[in-house]
Amino acid sequence: MKRAPASILPVLLPACVVWAAEEPAAGAETGHLTLWKLANFVLFAGVLGYALWKKAGGFFRSRSEQIRAGIAEAARLKQDAELRYAAVERRLANLGAEIERLRARAREEAAAEQARVREEMERDLKKIQAEAQREIAAAAQAARQELRAHSAELAVSLAAAKIRQRLTPEVQDTLVSSVVGDLERQAAGRPQARVS
Repeated sequence: MKRAPASILPVLLPACVVWAAEEPAAGAETGHLTLWKLANFVLFAGVLGYALWKKAGGFFRSRSEQIRAGIAEAARLKQDAELRYAAVERRLANLGAEIERLRARAREEAAAEQARVREEMERDLKKIQAEAQREIAAAAQAARQELRAHSAELAVSLAAAKIRQRLTPEVQDTLVSSVVGDLERQAAGRPQARVS
């Protein structure tokens, strides 16, 4: 309540100045009417000031709290934004190093993959070479066996041809008589079997 007169003063002061500046009218009625107008105005201004003082205080306090809360929220958002900005700046500052690290890792992985492929190709090549050598050895063995068989056949054929060529009827008679003689000598050297 002590504030009510203080809040009414700013409204009443200009009204009093305006009223004092007016010239008094010719008739008493006009002065009396002006007094009523002034009283009515003062009463209206007082009620208006009191209503403003009662209602505006809470409004301004709540508005002030909203503004403070908004400022605090803005400060928090600003701090969050600054932290994110700093994090982005750090990442951007480290971006070159990160790119170089990724490139180095990619080179290492490519070299490892190349070495793995080379080793796998060498293993496959060794397997193929070993298989080819086995096949060559098997083919050579088969060819040798075939060559031996063919050589034996040729030798037998040539021997038979030579024997036929050398075996004349006189030689045959000599061979037959030689064999018969050998058989007779063997038979003579054996005891004869008894016939009962």
